[in-house]
Amino acid sequence: MEMAWVWTGMVTLSLLFGAAQGRLDAVAAAALEGARSAVELGISMAGILCLWSGVMEIMNASGVSAGLARLFRPLLRRLLPEACRDGETLAAVSANVSANLLGLGNAATPLGIRAARRMARGCGGVASDELCLLVVLNTASIQLIPATIASVRAAAGCRTPFDILPAVWLASVLSVTAGLLAAWLLSRGRRRL
Repeated sequence: MEMAWVWTGMVTLSLLFGAAQGRLDAVAAAALEGARSAVELGISMAGILCLWSGVMEIMNASGVSAGLARLFRPLLRRLLPEACRDGETLAAVSANVSANLLGLGNAATPLGIRAARRMARGCGGVASDELCLLVVLNTASIQLIPATIASVRAAAGCRTPFDILPAVWLASVLSVTAGLLAAWLLSRGRRRL
């Protein structure tokens, strides 16, 4: 609801300033251009997301996702020992981490929600440390292939949309490290209280 007020305020201010400066025609032209650009970006993003979602489905069908999940299990068992006792929760967490690794945040979200729902059972409405850690892992995720960002860059006309890979790798490793450290420190602090 708050965002509706923000957008309404921005449109109202734009119209007021355009009217005050006698440039309502420029405001209308900018609104139409923005709408056209949004539709073009949406269509190009849909194509890229369909492509990578298809790649994810092929990975699932060929067993590559299961292989990635097996690869992550030792690490996830160490990070989330309670959650990993349930095979279905472990599979959802592993798939979530795999999708985030490939930069498929839109595909990772339903998997993360499924894992979080399974982890939240029996918590009594209070998030456990492991559930908070899952949120940190999902939010800060390490990305090997930033598919969504590259598709936005390609849609905006970038000729080399993947030239950001070193920066993405460094930033994602640092964000996951900082998130894990913060979660660990906060959980230790909470236990002391």
